[in-house]
Amino acid sequence: MGGAFKANRVVYKAASSIDVARRRLPANSDDDGEEEDQSYLHPDVKAPRMGGVVVKVFAWFLESRILGALLLYLLKRNNLIHKLVTNAELEESPLYVPLHPFQELEEQEVKQIEPSSDPASQVQQAVENCLLPLSSPNCSTTTSPGFHRWTVMDYYNAYTTRQITPTMVAERLIAAIEESSSAPWDMGFFINHCPKDILKQASESTLRYERGEAISVLDGVPIAVKDEIDCAPYPTTGGTKWLHKARASEGDAECVARLRQCGAILVGKTNMHELGAGTSGINPHYGATRNPFDVGKIAGGSSSGSAAVVAAGLCPAALGVDGGGSVRMPAALCGVVGFKPTFGRVPHSGVLPLNWTVGMVGVLAGTVEDSLIVYAAISGDSQKTSDPEMKNNKKPNPTKPKLYLPLLESTSSVTNIKLARYKEVSIRRVRNFVFRDDFVTNNDLCSLMFRWINEYWNSGSMIARRRSGSAVPTRWISCRRNTGGRRWRWSYRR
Repeated sequence: MGGAFKANRVVYKAASSIDVARRRLPANSDDDGEEEDQSYLHPDVKAPRMGGVVVKVFAWFLESRILGALLLYLLKRNNLIHKLVTNAELEESPLYVPLHPFQELEEQEVKQIEPSSDPASQVQQAVENCLLPLSSPNCSTTTSPGFHRWTVMDYYNAYTTRQITPTMVAERLIAAIEESSSAPWDMGFFINHCPKDILKQASESTLRYERGEAISVLDGVPIAVKDEIDCAPYPTTGGTKWLHKARASEGDAECVARLRQCGAILVGKTNMHELGAGTSGINPHYGATRNPFDVGKIAGGSSSGSAAVVAAGLCPAALGVDGGGSVRMPAALCGVVGFKPTFGRVPHSGVLPLNWTVGMVGVLAGTVEDSLIVYAAISGDSQKTSDPEMKNNKKPNPTKPKLYLPLLESTSSVTNIKLARYKEVSIRRVRNFVFRDDFVTNNDLCSLMFRWINEYWNSGSMIARRRSGSAVPTRWISCRRNTGGRRWRWSYRR
């Protein structure tokens, strides 16, 4: 069986020995600047496609001792599993928890948010330092006809001026949820919601505004939660019919508790692709989440319900969980903002540990400003020992960077800032920007991209139109980060 079953292997070199920006070994290395291929692989997947009786027969062969072992070996070899995983050689220990050393640098056009055990204080800092003053007129006074999506500040200003109350909003919201959940719409936004609990939270918020004691700008603002995150009084199903029976939900996840401390009205658990294992948002148990722009189209996934309720205007923001695009993809399909924070920025306790080292609690919102406000509320160090990050690190991470938020209302434009070298790919007309450390730091990049997207978003030049008959925006932005080093690639597609 010698050569027939012999598999090649790949050697993963230590990160310190590779210049990722040039994909070469350092000049002082023994290889004298030899080219080193560390780019992403595009494997040719050779898994067989089958269905019906053929699947049953194939499963029978796989379960047999001799033929099963042979078939499994061949499948792994053909899909490069032996080469890239089983027989791979690592020159340094693998990184199981994505915590990297960080060097604090002086940054521009950002504001440091002082860490606080009180989420409302962090929200207040974000609003006062990064957005327009609280007394600024809000966009709810516009006279333009048509659909209007309320922002967090729209709700806050309407509450403080007594135009409406949280109770009025809750009553209309409940009616809208009931209407959208029944024929002929059957939008599939929510897996679970409780009108009684929504009204209870709204009445408490209304009393606070009447006394002039609003907790924060999020007080009375409706926010939905993906059914992958614990939120009382609902079970956490993960989009299944059985998971909540095997894993009981114990109160709020820490990120949800932070929103509740800010006075937000948590309106229910949104629909999702079952166990987050897909990108369509089609759930066989709770129905497909339909795209508000076109009910015949999907909303994307796996945070399908969270993106759809924001796009429909039911909530200005919602929580999702993003491992491989589960916040960003439905945001792109529904024309809203999708933000996935860095590992460790948002506590993970109370979230289904499906892929906790890469799956982060993220924000879906109608505007960049709203995503920033919600992010300020939920970010911070975990206070619970049940958080996976706390379990795997006995001491707090001393290299965790401080929290900086961009000055979205800065008068200086970022459209002419040269961030990196430019490379145009003619295929599909995709423009690729490669951000390198000698141009900009990681925190600078995050802040600049926040502001850049905000400027183009507000100008209407990005995600402003849809193709005829399609619910997919004509322009969108995605982000990928190479694991081999600090290298970022942003794609702006027309």
